[in-house]
Amino acid sequence: MDSYLLLVIALLILAVGDLIVGVSNDAVNFLTSAIGSKVASRKTIIIIAAAGVFVGAAFSSGMMEVARKGIFNPSFFSFADVMVIFMAVMITDLILLDTFNTLGLPTSTTVSIVFELLGASVMVGFLMLKAGKHPELKLLDLINTAKAIQIIGGIFISIAVAFSVGAVAQWFSRLLFTFNARRGIKKYGALFGGICMTFIIYFLLIKGIKGADFGNNINNFFKQSATNIVLYSLLISTVTLFVLQKLFEINPLKVVVLAGTFALAMAFAGNDLVNFIGVPITGYQSYGMWQESGLAADVFSMSALAEAVQTPKILLFAAGLIMVITLWFSAKAQKVTDTSVKLGSQDAVDERFKPNLISTGVIKVANALNRVFTTVIPNTALHRIDKRFHYEVIHEEDMPAFDLVRAAVNLVIASILIAFASSLKLPLSTTYVSFMVAMGASLADRAWGKGSAPYRVAGVVNVIGGWFITAAAAFALSALIALAIYFGGNYMALALFFVALIAMYRSNRKAKVS
Repeated sequence: MDSYLLLVIALLILAVGDLIVGVSNDAVNFLTSAIGSKVASRKTIIIIAAAGVFVGAAFSSGMMEVARKGIFNPSFFSFADVMVIFMAVMITDLILLDTFNTLGLPTSTTVSIVFELLGASVMVGFLMLKAGKHPELKLLDLINTAKAIQIIGGIFISIAVAFSVGAVAQWFSRLLFTFNARRGIKKYGALFGGICMTFIIYFLLIKGIKGADFGNNINNFFKQSATNIVLYSLLISTVTLFVLQKLFEINPLKVVVLAGTFALAMAFAGNDLVNFIGVPITGYQSYGMWQESGLAADVFSMSALAEAVQTPKILLFAAGLIMVITLWFSAKAQKVTDTSVKLGSQDAVDERFKPNLISTGVIKVANALNRVFTTVIPNTALHRIDKRFHYEVIHEEDMPAFDLVRAAVNLVIASILIAFASSLKLPLSTTYVSFMVAMGASLADRAWGKGSAPYRVAGVVNVIGGWFITAAAAFALSALIALAIYFGGNYMALALFFVALIAMYRSNRKAKVS
């Protein structure tokens, strides 16, 4: 059998493994708010999220442009070269994401796939130039450096902006509702919920359908009718929630949280699905192009990758089904979600992370800023604010980690930021945004008390540090695996493929036992 056909089969199998570990990791993006607020049973929340995941996957274009031409310039690489890159990327991705899931730490699948592509491309490009190929070029000519710099810049910006906006939005929301939110919800819960639903609907249609393959007419309709969609959504949502509240005594914020969970799950699948299957599908299509050419693998140029190619719908449905099954059965998805829930909990919990020098320094800076704030604001205003933020610790079994006000803010603000960044065509990680909005909101809610603050800040520092470790590890490990495959050949790639599968199987078996 053709060894390259075996590599394509291996890539598709790795795609299945990557979908499993990817969903286990990214479930935290759309489950934390609903599970943390206990808006419904875990089973109901999973069903709603699973529906969003499947719809998002089914209507995704399914092709990650960064895998085709975003990181490397395909016209300079042969079919043999890109297969080395793709195998190195998928093997590395499976190992890295599974490791983070085992540790219970959320990380970014977008960052991991980008830096894996960058590491493997740099290594293969370096080896190509050393072998005498393209003597007129330099290494940077083979790599799309502008895109890589843009992605790294987006990482830093998204962390700071998400945390800050989440904190500010939650502070004003809590000032409006207080922790005894029943009275506030009766007065303006329907209007607040209507505004939140409007943002969610806008996010679902404008952002979620942006990558969908509905045809130009439907996509243009949503773009041209955006203003009318927003106005009608606000009116209909507010009236509907008001009727539900008055006639059926349904809390408007429960509807917001469940709708937001569906929307974020749909957007995750529609946008992040390509992180898992983009590289394997590109490898599969590259194999078809090479077969048609009749040329040798190390001669056939992959310049055709620069063209847009749609993914077969059957593959999208299959990917969506795998994601839904993983979401339902994965023990690691629950572990990663529990990390974010505990870091945002309003009450004392068993803290997973120990204070460190960075967390201590962050707290000192925050205390200094707080002292400046209290000296500028009049004492009467501070006293009124404190009364709005008064929280009574209630020791009851099965208490939610935080209330529906914070859950709604988490979902809506994350939706707004992701939609805004996408409209500007800025690279963004749904994991970064979702996690940092949740942490900013928990800080504004004074969930980080004097006793828990060092632990909570240490937890956030650990998670953020894990993201940057992901980038460095993805680059280095992918480069090393590409080096091994380049010199070891296709059978070395197959051997590493089996090693990755065995490692994943063993770690998942341990997770089930524990």
